[in-house]
Amino acid sequence: MIDLHTHTTASDGRCSAAELVTRAAAAGVTVLSVTDHDTCDACEAAATACAAAGVTFVTGIEITAVREDVDVHVLGYFFDPQAPALRVFLAEQRQRRIDRVGRMIVQLEALGMPLDADAILRPALEQPGRSIGRPAIARALVAAGHVKTSNDAFASWLSRGRPAFVPREGAAPDTVIAQIHGAGGIASLAHPGLLRRDEWIALFAAAGLDAIEAYHTNHDEGATGRYRSIAHRLGLSVSGGSDYHADASHGSAHPGSVCLPPDAFDQLRERATSRASASGSVTSS
Repeated sequence: MIDLHTHTTASDGRCSAAELVTRAAAAGVTVLSVTDHDTCDACEAAATACAAAGVTFVTGIEITAVREDVDVHVLGYFFDPQAPALRVFLAEQRQRRIDRVGRMIVQLEALGMPLDADAILRPALEQPGRSIGRPAIARALVAAGHVKTSNDAFASWLSRGRPAFVPREGAAPDTVIAQIHGAGGIASLAHPGLLRRDEWIALFAAAGLDAIEAYHTNHDEGATGRYRSIAHRLGLSVSGGSDYHADASHGSAHPGSVCLPPDAFDQLRERATSRASASGSVTSS
């Protein structure tokens, strides 16, 4: 079982890296990637835990780009998490997240829903490698009794078009792809079925996109087939995974509930090796 899309407490997941690996191994996952948002802070701990559990670890990340005010999530694999340019870029991404969360907290207070901003922001400020986002606000709204569930928080206040929403500021997709390539990795478009901008995929491919996440918790069989077909037409590989967060607001997925077929993983790894050889880089896995 190959799961290349999971999250830890380094971003918006609810499991530590060690606990995630324990759950994945118990579920029968044999190849695992941790793809936290705009950070690879959990990769070292996950790699260590995977080695102890006999699970193959693939270095991963999910970086949020922005095109036409729409979030575009780009997965990176087989890259060097210590690459200096990538580390600087990710620090900038995380600072934008902190700024955005702070602005949304201010708006919520103006709407009559005060929250403890220091408590919400403290983890990201005290742990510079940790990435914060709207789920932290949603959980705080639940804890304060303003809403019943995190889903209610997003539906009523935090989603696009709702009163406390603040548009994201971020790099363009081609910039994100270039950053991943610069660190020796390959880039895959995350959950395109949620993005709903299939017409953009060819543009991303022209900018160097390597793969499409065809296999995902929110893709039914038809969507998976469609994105496999698009990938084939554009000469791209496919990736896939559960997008596990250990959080009910992200659905009922569990590690390995959505897996990438072994042959697709082999093609993805071969593409990473080819790109690394062409650039003279060394991939990390």
